[in-house]
Amino acid sequence: MKVKLKKGIGIVFNVSDINRTERFYRDILGIETERQPGGGEPDWLMAKLSSDVELMFFQGKEEIGRSPVVVFELEEGYMESVLEKLAKEGVEIATPVTEAPGGWSADFLDPDGHPIAFYQSGDLPLRG
Repeated sequence: MKVKLKKGIGIVFNVSDINRTERFYRDILGIETERQPGGGEPDWLMAKLSSDVELMFFQGKEEIGRSPVVVFELEEGYMESVLEKLAKEGVEIATPVTEAPGGWSADFLDPDGHPIAFYQSGDLPLRG
């Protein structure tokens, strides 16, 4: 029997502080989040990146290192400039800009230590 999957993906993060997580993704990364009622549990967050990709954040026991690395592709490039801005906001840069297949990548950590990566095509500028 072949498994049929719906188009799209949801990525779940367990976080220690839902308010801090909301500020980080909304204010620092510029990703709009929607607060969802927890139904007796703490509220949770959903961020629709596109019709195919959703991020979900639940407050509870963090499982650092068990989450997949989420990779965001930078549309216009400028990765070094973006990382400098994140570092000024206190974001920990785990891996500086390094060569990746067809371009460049870098890793940083969200407030709970979840790894996140940026990727950009090698055709785009690193600084802007």
